[in-house]
Amino acid sequence: MVIKTFNDKRTLGASAAEQAAASIREATQKRGKARIIAATGASQFEFLEALTSHPGIEWPRVEMFHLDEYVGLSESHPASFCRYLRERLIQKTGITNYHLLNGEDNPGEVIRIVSQALGAAPIDVAFVGIGENGHLAFNDPPANFETEAPYLVVTLDEACRRQQLGEGWFATLKDVPERAISMGIRQILKAAEIICIVPDARKANAVKTCFEGEISPMAPASILRTHTNTTVYLDQHSAALLSHETLASAS
Repeated sequence: MVIKTFNDKRTLGASAAEQAAASIREATQKRGKARIIAATGASQFEFLEALTSHPGIEWPRVEMFHLDEYVGLSESHPASFCRYLRERLIQKTGITNYHLLNGEDNPGEVIRIVSQALGAAPIDVAFVGIGENGHLAFNDPPANFETEAPYLVVTLDEACRRQQLGEGWFATLKDVPERAISMGIRQILKAAEIICIVPDARKANAVKTCFEGEISPMAPASILRTHTNTTVYLDQHSAALLSHETLASAS
């Protein structure tokens, strides 16, 4: 695992987008198409803004999969991740081959359909973040490190739901759904490359726990340390609690 630290999240996002664009271009040149997993949330704003304006990406050759979505939430809701991806990725690039997780449909059927498409070929690169509670996708602690299910229905813990409230997606805590469809941990790790984007001081405790503590279901994103091709992008605020030894050994 490589950790890169930047002064601010705009510079962080631009650098992560540079790596992501290079990976997408390489996949399309080698195999004729690239398969990616896209994350959402406030942490991805600058990254997606930079990626969608990047030159030289043949977006019609990109197939995109959705990382997670709330169960029961309409796409018209401001917090819908389907809406987020349409506005911040799909409409900006003209990408036509994408698989969104419809929060209003039967979760089992949504999982069946998208899982079938996901399993058709390997994933080239996954874009992920880390939650304030250390979650990876919507796999809150204690995360299931064993299931091979590509997607699963999960129950969101209070810390996760409070993060969504704090980011301004919902008016009150009771408005935040209690369940979500999430890509499984082992499925995320199957990606050939993982680019993890984690800005902001509110993530500093989770970053320290996941990258300096034990690899444990109680710190779900700690599992990224077992992946052979993961790059973590931090800003000075999210990296503030990491030791010099950690930063030096992972650079």
